[in-house]
This record gives sequence, structure tokens and C-alpha cells, in this order.
Amino acid sequence: MARYSRNDQAGVELPKAKLDRESVRQAWELFRYLRPHRGRFGAALVSLFTGSLLTLAFPYLAGSIVDEAVLHTQGGVDMTGVNRTALLLMAILAVQAGLSYFHFLSFATVGQRSLVDLRRDTYARLISLPMSFFAQRRVGELASRLSADLVQIEDTLIAILPQFIRQCTLLVGGIALIAVTSLQLTGIMLVSLPVLTVVAVVFGRKTRKISREAQDRLADTATIVEETLQGIVNVKAFANEGYELQRYHEGLGRFLSATLRGARLRAAFVAFIVFALFGSIVLVLWSGARLLQQGEITFGDLTRFILYTTFVAGAMGQFAELYSQLQKAIGATQRVRELLRESGEVEAILGPPPPSTLSRLRGDVVFEHVHFTYPSRPGVEVLKAINLAATSGQRIALVGPSGAGKSTLISLLLRLYEPSQGRLLIDGRNARDYGLSELRGQMSMVPQEVLLFGGSIAENIAYGKPGASVAEIEQAARQANAHEFIQAFPEGYATLVGDRGIKLSGGQRQRVAIARAMLKNPAILILDEATSSLDSESERLIQEALETLMRGRTSFIIAHRLATVRHVDRIIVIADGRVVESGTHDELQTIEGGVYRRLATLQFRE
Repeated sequence: MARYSRNDQAGVELPKAKLDRESVRQAWELFRYLRPHRGRFGAALVSLFTGSLLTLAFPYLAGSIVDEAVLHTQGGVDMTGVNRTALLLMAILAVQAGLSYFHFLSFATVGQRSLVDLRRDTYARLISLPMSFFAQRRVGELASRLSADLVQIEDTLIAILPQFIRQCTLLVGGIALIAVTSLQLTGIMLVSLPVLTVVAVVFGRKTRKISREAQDRLADTATIVEETLQGIVNVKAFANEGYELQRYHEGLGRFLSATLRGARLRAAFVAFIVFALFGSIVLVLWSGARLLQQGEITFGDLTRFILYTTFVAGAMGQFAELYSQLQKAIGATQRVRELLRESGEVEAILGPPPPSTLSRLRGDVVFEHVHFTYPSRPGVEVLKAINLAATSGQRIALVGPSGAGKSTLISLLLRLYEPSQGRLLIDGRNARDYGLSELRGQMSMVPQEVLLFGGSIAENIAYGKPGASVAEIEQAARQANAHEFIQAFPEGYATLVGDRGIKLSGGQRQRVAIARAMLKNPAILILDEATSSLDSESERLIQEALETLMRGRTSFIIAHRLATVRHVDRIIVIADGRVVESGTHDELQTIEGGVYRRLATLQFRE
């Protein structure tokens, strides 16, 4: 597995890969997205190559114009040859302009269409991956793959690859043509250009090192901003605006220092290039003037040579940056390929899901000697020999101290993870034998911390049953005691809830989540302290709604407030990853020194 720095996680600076055979092969695998557009892509390549060759005709014809002008100036004024060559040059420029328009538009069209397909497939694979994958990744890193990495690949297809082909054509063609023009001047030029190239590479490496350090410092400031905005309530509650500003100011100072060092190095490099490049051109002009006086070359040859030298020098000057960009592109494709090679737990498809072939579950659930260890914490066993059975329609409460394993047990029920040992049986069959999407399609969960999506209230409720009618949405809202507060909004069910549902209160978000679960009509219901955010009156109404919702369904209730589960069918007490007690509220109250009795005594005394 590749390692990433803070920079790529923040989407600021992409890693670079060596341009070896294996890295190029991996990058080439992503070019399969070009196959549906290979005809237009091939035509664009031909157009680009042809246009680059026509560019090389410009110095030759310019030299011909000079020769024609000198020749006919000596023998009398005759502009026929000059005019004919100038018209030919204009015609070539017109054809080149048309080819440039075609290949630029074609590369952009093919690149954007291919990137849309690649973005879709990358996102589909990302959301289909198991929870064990997300437990070991940072959100910033994954977001970077969908943003910075794919943008880098996009730039490669649309700009860098065409530019690389063009510069290669100009370099090879230019050197060949100047050699034909004058071998002596070619030797002078080829002696100076390698020196420029070596210096450019050395400066480029130092510049990239300083640039990476500057990006590190910028990433640090971005982290400060992210932490401050996420914890803005704490910042204001502790009156620490000045402290956070000072942290940000110091981070910007470190970024500025690194940036200025890079600027000084780049300024020195630019000064050297200006001196060396134009110095080499002066050297060529001096040598060419001497050869011209000796009659070994013509004015036109000298003009051609100077223009071809400019083309070759420009091409070589571009290669250092193009090579760096190609390294970034290869690194980006490797990261995307890693993601696409991950094994997804479900298949993400466009549009509504196909009709389920699984008949409605009864809801019998059995945990049979289940052990579990999180992949990210292999040395810590969270569940130890759990045995638990729930029959259809039973209401099972899971209670115990924080960290005992209650939420982990629910994660196994939802098959977000698989047991390390033991089996989970649903309706007498191993849960692994069911299709994952179909199995989860018959479960519903109301979490304690509700996360709503940034759409409307109606869209958030309909998330439990995509395509539900307005009547179904309103009915679910009524059952969850949400219809009244929703109607009080000026826009009703079309009210936008804001990022993560921030425009709604905690109790309102909880009732929207309950309405979502009701709309899904699950066979197995999971409630994670579903009434914890409600006031007393709303809690009473919601408890009535939940009683209706749980009727005929197997329900698992994670409870911290024992008053909400006094009347369930059975209470399972979990401590240190084990089932330590099981029974009704009254039965567990009689166990001397029992965990439940101790918790109940503390809570009910309060």
C-alpha cells in the first residue's frame, strides 16, 4: 500500500512516480477509458503531429523569403518570389490554425468525456467499499483522489500529453533541419544546449524541494482553518479567536518564508536562463555572421538556423516542466488504480436498484459464538464469544458501559464488518449467504447522532425509500411526529436542511430520521438511543410512534437511558465484549451485584 504525506491528503501537492516500465503500464491501463473515443483521439493525434510538422515549415519559408529578397535586390526589384512564398506561408498558417482548433477541441472533448466515466467508476468503487477500508483512511485522502488526482489526469489528457508530443516533434524535427542547414552551427548549438539542460534539471530539483516544503506549510494552515471551523462553537465558548488567529498567522509566516526562498531560487534560475539562452543565440549569430562573410551560408540559411535554434531551445526548456507534470500524472494514476483495484462489498449501479428477489424476512437473528477484532486494531478483541438469539417481533435492548461492544454488535448485524469467528444467522441462514444490498434493504437504523444530507426535508425522508410518493412521505412524517413542525416552515417539506442538517434542531433531525426509518418499513429495526435528543412531550409522542413501528418487527435498541427500555421483551447486558446478563427489567433487578442493577440504581436514583 502506498504511503501519502499530509500534502496529498489535503489535495495540495501530488506525489510523483518514477517513469519506469511498470508505472507506465499501470497508467496505460486507465487509458481504456479512451477506447470509446479512440477514433477522435487518433484523429486529434494525427492533427497535432501534422500541425507540428507545419510549424517546422515556418523557418524554412522565412529563410526563403530572405534569400528571395536578397537575390532580387541585387539584380533588380522583383517581388514575385517573395509574394509567392509569403502566400504559401499564410496558407500553411491557415491550415495550421484549423488543425490546432480541431486537435485542441478533440483532446478537450475526449479528455472530459473519458474523465466523466473515470470519475463515475471511481466514485462507484469508493462508495461500494467496506467499512474496514474507511476505518484505515482519512476523508481528505479519499476526497483528494476524486479531486486533485483526477484533475491531474485530466490535465495530462487535455494539455500535457499534446504539449509533450508537440515539443518532441519540434525538438527532433528542428535538430534534423538545422543539421541539414549547417553542420558547423549545429555543433556549436549542441555543445551549449546540454549545459542548459543540466543546469535546468539541477535548479528544477531544488525548486521542487522548496515548493514541496511550501506546500507542507500551506497544508498546515489549511488544517488549522479546518479544525477551527469544525470546532467553531468551542473556539467561541473559550473566547480563543485570538489564539486561533495567532496560530494561523504563524503558519502563514512559515509558508511565506518557504515561498520567498523558492522565489529567490526561481529568480536566479530565470536570470541564468535568460543570460545563457540568449548568450548561446549570440554565439550562433556571431558564428553565423562569420560563415556568412566567408560565403559558406546564405542570409536565408542563417535566418532558418536562428529560428530552428529558437524552436529547439524552447522545446528543451519545456521538457523539464513536462517531465515533472508526467511524473505527477503517473503518481495520480497509480493512486486511482489502487482505489479501482480494491474489492467492493456491493455493486453500485446507476438509477433505481433492481427489484429485490429476497422475500420479506421474518427477522429471526442469532449470534452464534461470535468473536470480532477490528482490522485497524488487530491486537484488541472487541467481542468475545457472543451468543444471542432474537425471534421474530422481539424487542431486544442492548445495555452496558461505553465501549462494551454494543455498537460493534450492531455493525455486525448490518454486515458492515464480518465476524472474526462464529456465525451470524438470519432466519436460520448464514448472513453471508444473502445478497448484501437485499439484506440491508430489509433493515433500518435510527442513529443517536443523525446526519442529514444537504437537500430538502422531503428528500431526506425519502432516502429510506427512493421514489416514494408525497403521500407516503407525509404519512411517515406524521407517524414520527414530524409533520407539524415541518408544516410550520414557510416552504414545508421543500425546506432545505443545510449542511449535515444544521438548520434543524437536534430533536427535529431525530424525528426526520425516524420518519425515514418508518418509510422504509424494515423487517429488522435498529434504534441507537433514538429519543435522546427530544424534549419530554416529543419523547412521549415518539415513544408511541416507535411502539407502533416496532410491532411485528425484530428490534434492537441500544440504550443508555434505562427508563426507555424497561418494557422491552429482553435486555442483553454487555460488558468487556461479553454477554454478562440477560432477562427482563424485573429479572435483572433481582441479580445481587449485577451490572444492570448497579446501572439502574444509579440512573433511577437520579
